[in-house]
Amino acid sequence: MVTMDDVARRAGVSTSTVSHVLNGTRKVSPATVQAVQQAIQVLGYAPNTLARSLARSSTNTIGVAISALSNHYFSETVHAIETACARHGYMMLFVDTHDDPEQELRVVTALHQRRVDGIVLAPSNGSLALDYLRANAIPAVLVDRMMSEQFDQVGVENAQPTQALIEHLIAHGHRRIAFIAGRAGFSTTDERVAGYKAALQAVGLVFDPQLLVNGGSNTEPARQATVQLLSLAAPPTAIMAGNNLMTLGAMQALRDADIDVPGQMALVGFDDFEWADFFLPRLSLIAQPVQQLGARAVELLLQRMANPTAPKHSVRLAPRLQVRNSCGCD
Repeated sequence: MVTMDDVARRAGVSTSTVSHVLNGTRKVSPATVQAVQQAIQVLGYAPNTLARSLARSSTNTIGVAISALSNHYFSETVHAIETACARHGYMMLFVDTHDDPEQELRVVTALHQRRVDGIVLAPSNGSLALDYLRANAIPAVLVDRMMSEQFDQVGVENAQPTQALIEHLIAHGHRRIAFIAGRAGFSTTDERVAGYKAALQAVGLVFDPQLLVNGGSNTEPARQATVQLLSLAAPPTAIMAGNNLMTLGAMQALRDADIDVPGQMALVGFDDFEWADFFLPRLSLIAQPVQQLGARAVELLLQRMANPTAPKHSVRLAPRLQVRNSCGCD
């Protein structure tokens, strides 16, 4: 357990100075306050009596750090994790990371200081929290984004399902197929782009860099990317979006341009969602096994908590192609 003495040594100050910073009992220079706060964050010191009393016992609480409020897929994932936690007798403590590395570190630090028994994390690009989790030997599972084999992690297959859906469009006669990719640096983005390129290569189609655009994993950037695709001298006849929000952005751009789907443009995407069946046309999408993803993440975390030195596991789950009408199928 980290003590106030450890914080003092790390910050290069006396233990009494650390106490004054924590309790506000004496004026301390801003530079010293910053040094003490940084030491507390790095070491994961929990400066309250309750947390110290719980340091050697289970709180039956699992922390979840995911950027979920703006993405329906991650909201469903959090719900699945909560269901799995309850089934095993654990409470879930959720905090949104906003896919920001600094916020993610603050979130993970706060969860650690509240003495959660383990953490489920969807790491951001350039994650700062992974080093913190390693340094403090916190049981953790990475979910969705397979970022490091130094942790247990669970996600879905991305490349092969993307390849299969692009090949489905090729079977409909499409040769100029665009792909709207998500934010750079995420393993999910890289793997889906790889699947797109593999499908083209498999049938001898030349990859055109103009047809691979970045949609920023969100609705408005994807709408703008679709407008860019439509302005090409030789625009695509089919578009695949890399996640649910980008599918919506692409749909908006096509609707604004009065382009009929699938008559003039086929549209497909990664991530099924509950209202996809109610669009006109009904959307052909790759459905991720969200309930299984949440359950498996909790199972891996409980195993890690029970046996901290066991070999790490990387688990891939198979999504399902949900063929509807937007691809050109009847």
